[in-house]
Amino acid sequence: MTGNFADQPGSQQHKLLTRRSFLIGSSLATAGAVALYSSEFARHELSVVNRSLAISNLPGNFQNFRIAQISDIHFDEFTEPFFVRRVVEQVNSLAPDLVLITGDFVSNSPLPRRFAEYAMHQCAAILRELACPQRFAVLGNHDAFLGAPTILPILASISIPVLINRHIPIERGGQRLWLCGVADPVSSVPDLDLAIPRQPDDPVLLMCHAPDYVDGFLAHPRGRLVDVMLSGHSHGGQIRLPLLGPIVLPAGGKKYVTGLYRFDGLQLYVNRGIGAVGVPFRLNCPPEITLFTLQRS
Repeated sequence: MTGNFADQPGSQQHKLLTRRSFLIGSSLATAGAVALYSSEFARHELSVVNRSLAISNLPGNFQNFRIAQISDIHFDEFTEPFFVRRVVEQVNSLAPDLVLITGDFVSNSPLPRRFAEYAMHQCAAILRELACPQRFAVLGNHDAFLGAPTILPILASISIPVLINRHIPIERGGQRLWLCGVADPVSSVPDLDLAIPRQPDDPVLLMCHAPDYVDGFLAHPRGRLVDVMLSGHSHGGQIRLPLLGPIVLPAGGKKYVTGLYRFDGLQLYVNRGIGAVGVPFRLNCPPEITLFTLQRS
């Protein structure tokens, strides 16, 4: 008798086939269960991450100032209206002093452009319910599908200014910090000379959708003027396999994937985002609202 399947006795062949069928069936059942969990449960397991940000020259009036960041909504490729409403309700319950949205309101999908524009209006109608009066945004690479001329008026109608290569002061009790925003580095060209104040004497916070831009940003003469950079784009990997980590990362979000990174005087934070792209799955990577509390170091 040889080791070939055809040379086995009939009863042994039957046992081997039964075992093989069981293993295949079990594997398919496990894969189906993981897909169901990733799509229907993990994708909606909203996480609130609390972070303290220590800033050396923080004015006293901004001690314990709280900033909520959300990112990558991708409405509504796979991000349903009910889930965005839940995000808004959660942000409102945190009562932040400032809300920042770091891009990708909609998705660049194979559907015609009019679908994305309709989704943008729907998304804005829900974001209108954000209670915090101070809220600002930047655009992401997917938002380029619609373009700034379409998106900016929609967000302006719900009092969310978009900072594209520009800065504004955030004032509190006669003191201030600078909030800056740049064009998305993946789909456009940031201009730090316009985005960052010429001679800021106060803390500088920068919104930039794609986190890997931090390397070029730090090489720029004005990079040293920024204290905190807030990004999204990577989705934290979206699907993170045990031991292997994220299986797919986008250009511009491959190096700095999730969480806090420090570069001398600069702190970079990468938010995991709210939505999903490509497939309606999240695994070991829950959608995130980040709540920062500013502290004087």
